Amino acid sequence: MNKNKGFTTISIKTPVVKRFREFSKQVAPDHTEALELMLDFFKNNEISPKENFGPTGRRLENALLKRMNAIIAIIRDIEKNKTTPTLAILQALFEEAEQPKKKPLLLEKKLFEEKKLKGWEIQ
Repeated sequence: MNKNKGFTTISIKTPVVKRFREFSKQVAPDHTEALELMLDFFKNNEISPKENFGPTGRRLENALLKRMNAIIAIIRDIEKNKTTPTLAILQALFEEAEQPKKKPLLLEKKLFEEKKLKGWEIQ
């Protein structure tokens, strides 16, 4: 009787075998099923193990964080150099509008001179 039961051997370097065994434990109950899952993955997705998938999630995250930091810096600069001075100017204008200056009453020139001569205080 055949002891192999449909199995065959492949010569693989020892460090690769160790990596594969660790990987196999994580994804499948046995090495055959792990290898089949890997082969099916590449075939179903029509990709090659030699292809580069582009930037990884970490690289994308770092790039986004850099851009977000740049945007925050721009917003802070706008706030510091544009918004805050404009706000101060507007507040100063509103304070002046709330406290109108007392203007002297409009009087005819003749009455004004009479009151001035009599020593009245004109506001």
